[in-house]
Amino acid sequence: MTTETDDRGRIYLSKDLRDRHGERFRVVDLPSRIVLVPVDDDPLQAVRESVGPAFEGKDIDELREDARAAIAEEARRETAEESDT
Repeated sequence: MTTETDDRGRIYLSKDLRDRHGERFRVVDLPSRIVLVPVDDDPLQAVRESVGPAFEGKDIDELREDARAAIAEEARRETAEESDT
């Protein structure tokens, strides 16, 4: 999918994308691209459900750092897969 910003800098996302991924996104500014990451209504609850007790004992700064690293790695993998096709 390709889209452009309007004169106010807004990006249009199709209803199908919004239905699948929600209305809230985190913008990740990487050196070569921008990535939109869907944000759950309760992000910490979503993490707890995904990883269970894996983050017990970690403070919020460590969790943020781990999440940012994981998002950046996922974006790199997806970009590599796209360039392979």
